[in-house]
Amino acid sequence: MTDLYPSRRHDVPELISRRDPVVHTTWHESAPISMAQTQKFERDGYLELNNLFTDDEVAALQAEMTKLLADPPALEAETVITEPGEREIRSIFMIHRQNEVMARLAADERLAAVARFLLGDDVYIHQSRLNYKPGFHGKDFYWHSDFETWHVEDGMPRMRALSMSILLSPNTVHNGPLMLIPGSHKKYLSCIGETPENHYQMSLKRQEYGVPDRDSLAEMAVEHGIVAPVGDPGTVIIFDCNTMHGSNGNITPFPRANAFMVYNAACNRLTAPYGPKTPRPEFIAAREHTPAIEKPVLTLLEVAA
Repeated sequence: MTDLYPSRRHDVPELISRRDPVVHTTWHESAPISMAQTQKFERDGYLELNNLFTDDEVAALQAEMTKLLADPPALEAETVITEPGEREIRSIFMIHRQNEVMARLAADERLAAVARFLLGDDVYIHQSRLNYKPGFHGKDFYWHSDFETWHVEDGMPRMRALSMSILLSPNTVHNGPLMLIPGSHKKYLSCIGETPENHYQMSLKRQEYGVPDRDSLAEMAVEHGIVAPVGDPGTVIIFDCNTMHGSNGNITPFPRANAFMVYNAACNRLTAPYGPKTPRPEFIAAREHTPAIEKPVLTLLEVAA
């Protein structure tokens, strides 16, 4: 299979023009987002949605977050990632398969319909996780394009996936919010260094391969600037799989918590990795041909009850 987005093969990074659309559906009046929102996602590679969930729904999601963080032994051990050198939880993966409320969130039409519209296909969950930055201890997530890793290490063929970050705590300018380089999704930045086998075992704590070079990052930041969307619990931040993003550490007393749902187009299912021979485990990159997301029968609050 031709590799349209080669990376980690050469000693010099390369900027490659994107070869896939950003929005795969022509806007229409019954679309789940407005024309202006669609144009913003096309232009900037990210979008904020507000007031999707009621206060009671947000409270229910926060309660489930607390349950997940409070009882790690009840979860599949490999899905719980701690901070480097510490016992504090950094991420919990595969939350949509380990928690009924998070499964209902992943299938919620207020999210899934937007994903189907932007990706122009039926969708499934490629990856889900709870990202947590405890007060004083939360470490940074260095700059990266998700697609670069998903392509090289998981075998995602094309740029036809997106992430939705559902804020479960206040995300402020102080406690390490998500930062993005708007417009960076239009170029694919290849990285240097050959990926070692089982790289995920260290990269989930701190990534060393698939990390963009500083000169290219500086050029992107100078050209496009950096934004840090903030918001109250319940805010949803959507960003394209190739949008360059990262976040600073959290040295405030105030924790930051977000639920991440990664939607991939059904036609874009994973193939063999384009880098290492061994694909990453299912809890990081779904390979099971599970049914496409269907409209749930129960509401979010009914599942939480």
